[in-house]
Amino acid sequence: MLRIDSHISRGPQVTFRIDGQAITGHAGETVAAALLASGLRRLRTSPGGGGRGLFCAMGVCQECVVEVIDAAGASHAVASCQLEVSEGLELRSRTFVDGH
Repeated sequence: MLRIDSHISRGPQVTFRIDGQAITGHAGETVAAALLASGLRRLRTSPGGGGRGLFCAMGVCQECVVEVIDAAGASHAVASCQLEVSEGLELRSRTFVDGH
């Protein structure tokens, strides 16, 4: 784990999921930061098949885009560096198939 735990004031712990894997983060932390701290760096697959993850960390490059899944099972894309963690949040990494 890459998170500094001493001398840091954090929000309460929350658990969210990406691709079915439970991840722990802290309220006020971005999804990208929580994923990076947990050791998960590959957030999507590019059209050419390469792994992509956090790059600019400010929402410009879109390398860290993930799918947010709502209660009805619908999803929408969002930059993980622009989304705060929340209890029960469900995410899916993005994989491009056939250039789409």
